[in-house]
Amino acid sequence: MTENLPPCPKCSSAYTYEMGALLVCPECGHEWSHASAHPAGDTGDKVIRDSVGNVLADGDSVTVIKSLKVKGSPTGIKAGTKVRNIRLVDGVDGHDIDCKIDGFGSMQLKSSVVKKS
Repeated sequence: MTENLPPCPKCSSAYTYEMGALLVCPECGHEWSHASAHPAGDTGDKVIRDSVGNVLADGDSVTVIKSLKVKGSPTGIKAGTKVRNIRLVDGVDGHDIDCKIDGFGSMQLKSSVVKKS
């Protein structure tokens, strides 16, 4: 058995199996679909929020809220810089936004230094 199927929501049995598009519990006979095993909003993904608590999504536009130093650049990124079409990633050291900034190119930002606009 290579897949980890969720336990039965009715009796918590770990012996569930697939039968077509349904999941079945052999102990209590309960049947349910894969979609109901992961209710909306509970996909297991981490929710990424900006500095004021707004939920971010791929394609959003954000504004940098504080000036940032950039290694190799004499000026850095100024507060108020607008960044369009962000992409959420599982980055290193909390850098969870991948984007392109005019004048700097591709880089990763932390969600704690941006505000959704």
